[in-house]
Amino acid sequence: MKKSFPFVLSVIVIMLLASSCNSKSSQSKVDAVAADTASFTNPLMSVGPDPWALYHEGKYYYMHTMQDKLVLWVTEDITDIKNAPSKTVWIPTDPSNSKHLWAPEIHNINDKWYIYYAADDGNTDNHQLYVLENSNKDPFEGEFVMKGRISTDKENNWAIDGSLFQHNGELYMVWSGWQTRRIDTETQCIYIARMKNPWTLGSERVLISKPELEWERHYINVDGSAPDYIIYVNEGPQPLISPKGKYVHVIYSASGCWTPYYALGMLTADADSDLLDPKSWKKAPQSLFKQSPENGVYGTGHNSFFKSPDGTEDYILYHARDTEMNPPGKGDTRSPRAQKIEWNENDYPEFGVPFATSVRLKKPSGTKQ
Repeated sequence: MKKSFPFVLSVIVIMLLASSCNSKSSQSKVDAVAADTASFTNPLMSVGPDPWALYHEGKYYYMHTMQDKLVLWVTEDITDIKNAPSKTVWIPTDPSNSKHLWAPEIHNINDKWYIYYAADDGNTDNHQLYVLENSNKDPFEGEFVMKGRISTDKENNWAIDGSLFQHNGELYMVWSGWQTRRIDTETQCIYIARMKNPWTLGSERVLISKPELEWERHYINVDGSAPDYIIYVNEGPQPLISPKGKYVHVIYSASGCWTPYYALGMLTADADSDLLDPKSWKKAPQSLFKQSPENGVYGTGHNSFFKSPDGTEDYILYHARDTEMNPPGKGDTRSPRAQKIEWNENDYPEFGVPFATSVRLKKPSGTKQ
């Protein structure tokens, strides 16, 4: 039977539509793959408290607390750190600093590599800051050697979480320490000092923050459990120079890291002020970055900052948990996570809220695909 023209036209239209649908379906699959390779989800690793990352000459150098050793990772894509090569760069042998190696950071200063970390003899009340040096251009080569303990005050009070930064031609260190040795209450404060060199203070320590605000003083957990003594926490200070150069911000962690209330606060000084004058520093009255129960993220804190590969974006790297507390028998479940931060017109950072682990985030600008 001969088909009419309208019938033939209908068949052609149907075939074209089918072809178009198949084409769109294929394109959707391509777009999905492209979106997947250009995005990431948190956490970046299953476990990794106190994460630190430095972008230097096309590579990210990453570390986190391992307790009994120092391990260094290297990658061109910080969001794929779990698949990056790693190397154990330090295993302590001196009993005085062989335990509880906390919060390591790697810095490149005057073309040499330095790793800063805290350690003790097995008694956490004896924590002190130590620094290693490697003069090789590649920190994966050569050898890290003990440069020494950084004496932060004449009484050698407890000190952890040292972080260095350069400003107006001077080298500074910020850290968390005790005013006096703990008796029945532990109070961790934020200090700053000018450095004589990368392993020696060049000034007296200066107190710039104490945990005095309500949100900084949580140490009792949600189930009522608590340490054997009261602990008020200001720790993990991280310098953050504003993009217009107006301010030196120091972002710090407060409240107990074992609680869901662990959160980030901010100290700010004018860039042209005397950073060793406590009056130069102003504390934000509220936390800037905290738990998000609606997103299933708890205990957000102990952060660092890094640039995107092309230098156009700033990112926060922090640890958090998926539960309010570490589940029984699971050990430390804090894991490293990253997300982009923004800057407002006044040169202050805006962190937003921690994203759920189900949310896909765009990889840092300039990341090689």
